[in-house]
Amino acid sequence: MVKKYQKTALEQLDASLVRFAPLRDLPPPKKGWIRAIRDALGMSGRQLGRRMGVSKMWVGDMERLEASGATTLKTLRRAAEAMDCMLVYAIVPKTTLKDTLLKQARQKVRQDLARASHTMALEDQALAKDEAAKATEAAAASLLHKLPKTFWD
Repeated sequence: MVKKYQKTALEQLDASLVRFAPLRDLPPPKKGWIRAIRDALGMSGRQLGRRMGVSKMWVGDMERLEASGATTLKTLRRAAEAMDCMLVYAIVPKTTLKDTLLKQARQKVRQDLARASHTMALEDQALAKDEAAKATEAAAASLLHKLPKTFWD
C-alpha cells in the first residue's frame, strides 16, 4: 500500500470486523427483525405504533418494507428504540479486507498475465504452471504495495 496509514487503518478495521464474522451465517427472519422482535416481546402492531407515534397500519407497512429490504436505517432505529433495542449497523466482509485486496490483486495480475501468456505461448515461451503461480503472487504483492488508482477498475 502506498501510504503507511492506509495499511494500519486496514489492519485495525479488519481486527474490529472479525467480531462480526459469526453474523455472516445469520439469515434475517423471513418476516424481518422488527416483526420477529415485536412478536417475541408479545407486542401488538398497535402497541408498537403507539410507542413510535404512528398508526398500526404504518407498522404493518414498515414491517413489510423491512422484510423486502426496502426500509431505511432511520426507520429501523426508531422501531428498535420503541422496543427497547438498538440498531447495530455494519458492513461485514465475506472474508477479511486484506483477503479482498489480495483477491483483486491476483485477478488483475492474472488478466495481465493472460494477455502476455498468449503471446509467449505463440513464441513457445510460456511459463510452467508453478512458475506462473509464483509470478502471479510476486506481481500481486507488488501491485498491493503500489495500489494504483485503477486497482478496482
